Amino acid sequence: MRSRLLDTGARRYYAPLLLCLLLIAILLLLPTGFEGALQYQQADRCAALVTAVDDSAIIDTGLVRSGEQRCTLELLGGRFEGQTITGVNMLNGSLEQDKLYSPGDKAMVVVSYDGDTITNVTMTDHFRLTKEAVLAAIFAVFLILFAGRTGVRAIASFVLTVLMLWKVLVPLYLKGFNPIFTGLGVTLLLTLFIIALVYGFDRRCASAVSGAFLGVLVTCVLGMVFTDLFQIHGAVMSYSESLLYSGYQDLNLTQIFMASIFIGSSGAVMDLSVDITSAVHEVVEKRPDISRWEAVRSGLNVGRAAMGTMTTTLLLAYSGGYVALLMVFMAQGTPVWNILNYKYVASEIIHTVVGSFGLVTVAPFTALTSGFLLAKGRQSLPLNAKEAAE
Repeated sequence: MRSRLLDTGARRYYAPLLLCLLLIAILLLLPTGFEGALQYQQADRCAALVTAVDDSAIIDTGLVRSGEQRCTLELLGGRFEGQTITGVNMLNGSLEQDKLYSPGDKAMVVVSYDGDTITNVTMTDHFRLTKEAVLAAIFAVFLILFAGRTGVRAIASFVLTVLMLWKVLVPLYLKGFNPIFTGLGVTLLLTLFIIALVYGFDRRCASAVSGAFLGVLVTCVLGMVFTDLFQIHGAVMSYSESLLYSGYQDLNLTQIFMASIFIGSSGAVMDLSVDITSAVHEVVEKRPDISRWEAVRSGLNVGRAAMGTMTTTLLLAYSGGYVALLMVFMAQGTPVWNILNYKYVASEIIHTVVGSFGLVTVAPFTALTSGFLLAKGRQSLPLNAKEAAE
């Protein structure tokens, strides 16, 4: 009897990891449908070593640099590997977008060709993929060293999330699928797998997923309502207008913005739901005779303590990227009420406040689901559960 219970528990615990790895493998092989974009046909993308630079055509006007930088490049990959060519780095007078190269730097280049003849070489940016891979490897090693098996599961959930966004969410958006329903579907699937990797497929998983998704639904509804009330257009998102000019003028940018609100806050919502579920589970394990409503009250008490910091977490996460903009407002002496009225600031207020609504509601939702699901069927057990199992 006891061995059967252990086998069932092991299956529930390891099944999510196996399913997650299977889904990762499928997503890695799944094409996005946009691999053959026109701008990348008859072009080779590779790294190149900058061996020499010519800055004579660069024009300095205060902080602004314009003109062009000519670089001698040695191609490090692709069909023309080993060849030495000249690339032109165009400067547009933008510190945000422009980059300068020095001898010894590696650049990412796009080599356009016609047959065996190179027609043009575009230097897109510094080559950073190797350093990014090293950073990711260091993170993975430290995570596994400190968290052990849980670290492996965290890495799997991280990889799954990246692939779901890149291979499923973004292509479906570009193909014109409804952003709200698509975002909700992807968020629900990720919530299920991420929480299942923590608990396995058991009552704790059902409790946390139910509470988290109810909180996401509240965030979704409020996001739609207040985006309309604030008269925010989806073009407020960075680079969104470029989509319209690239042949995707039928995209509903406003709905994509609405979906970004609940997708952005879903991580914090999951975190809080897992915290409450774990706390209620510990209470039920220590007090098998506890009633459902007592378990619910315990979950609510934990939620109240956690909500104070979680809402601040969202504020810092969203406002951190706008520090430079806030500095510009202050340097120009812009009144606070004018700042709050700007479209960009109002959109961040929606992200922060509506996301915080999701956190506020996920606490009672998860307290209810965990109280009823985890305490159910345990009230008739004797106080010494270990003795009963034996």
